[in-house]
Amino acid sequence: MLNVDEIRKDFPILSREVNGKPLVYFDNAATAQTPKQVIDTIVDYYSNYNANIHRGVHTLSQEATDLYEQARYKIQAHFNAKFSHEIIYTSGTTHGINLVANGFSSLLKKGDDIIVSALEHHSNIVPWQMLCERTGANLKVIPMNAEGELVMAEYSNLLSKNTKLVFVNHISNALGTINPIEDIIAQAHNVGAAVLIDGAQSTPHVKPDVQKLDVDFYVASAHKMCGPTGVGMLYGKEEWLKKLPPYQGGGEMIAEVTFEKTTYADLPHKFEAGTPNIAGGIAFGAAIDYMNGIGFNNIADFENELLEYATNKLLDIEGLKIYGTSKHKTAVISFNLEGIHPYDVGTILDKLGIAVRTGHHCAQPIMDYYKIPGTVRASFAFYNTKAEIDTLVAGVKKAKIMLS
Repeated sequence: MLNVDEIRKDFPILSREVNGKPLVYFDNAATAQTPKQVIDTIVDYYSNYNANIHRGVHTLSQEATDLYEQARYKIQAHFNAKFSHEIIYTSGTTHGINLVANGFSSLLKKGDDIIVSALEHHSNIVPWQMLCERTGANLKVIPMNAEGELVMAEYSNLLSKNTKLVFVNHISNALGTINPIEDIIAQAHNVGAAVLIDGAQSTPHVKPDVQKLDVDFYVASAHKMCGPTGVGMLYGKEEWLKKLPPYQGGGEMIAEVTFEKTTYADLPHKFEAGTPNIAGGIAFGAAIDYMNGIGFNNIADFENELLEYATNKLLDIEGLKIYGTSKHKTAVISFNLEGIHPYDVGTILDKLGIAVRTGHHCAQPIMDYYKIPGTVRASFAFYNTKAEIDTLVAGVKKAKIMLS
């Protein structure tokens, strides 16, 4: 059982006011807040260890390198990767997806198929469209239904011996739907296709085991997991990472350089050109420690309780419709008030100190499916409370009165 009052003390920002009201932060799907334990790690790095890594013989460089690589081991253990070199530091989920998409440019040919789902964030659509433009491959789409779930029978029909890569999110950022990725991965492997899972929205709520999933690539961002922005990770099976060419050229990713030929470093450095976000990588490890200290089972149980409470309270408001009603979903509620633009609702909620997200949430195909301009999205974390949900509900009721 979580002691939310004690947990909230770890997050300095939760004690501030917005527009003269106590902050109610329900935009966790965009970025989670950062506990002081992670903030302190960043301050400690710049105060005591700030140096470039992997290259220096001096003490600061060696200490910084040790901290950075220790964080990689923490990430490896958290996701249960077989080897630490299967964990590639990135600037975030989008970077990881683009790294893989770029690598597949040399592996695909005209007539090959790649499959995406209708529930994707733009970051898991656009890089693959660009890949198709470069290679002549075909992009196919797993459709969705009115509940916000993938139509798995159609997915089975899309798969063939021409399918080379499948990429879906673990959890929808716009609707909160938890996709059946175990089934998606198994079916793709049956036809010899590789699978990339976008874990940006899942990793704050669940603890993926990449070996148990047997997934080929898994990507995530630290800032969704109480860590800093500008850092994330790509997990890739060793055999796949060896097949893919480097994404960027520069220092650190080379073994030897002459003007005639360059040879590349071993994994993971082959994909980590240039000076990385050292403080961010170390803080990513600290964030994983923090969340594991709370416990992902505890987090999931409490957030499900918040989701159920908020869903019931919001549905009591006449004219309010929730989009994404799968039985398998996480702590995200996308909704609209009949006849009222979501932006207007979000603006009034902000005046009341309530932070929500409005718009298409970088998932415009979902909004096109529902024939709406966007939604109001309230997304919850383990440091939120039922009292804050009551504040949200009162705010939505006020917005309805003011805008009707």
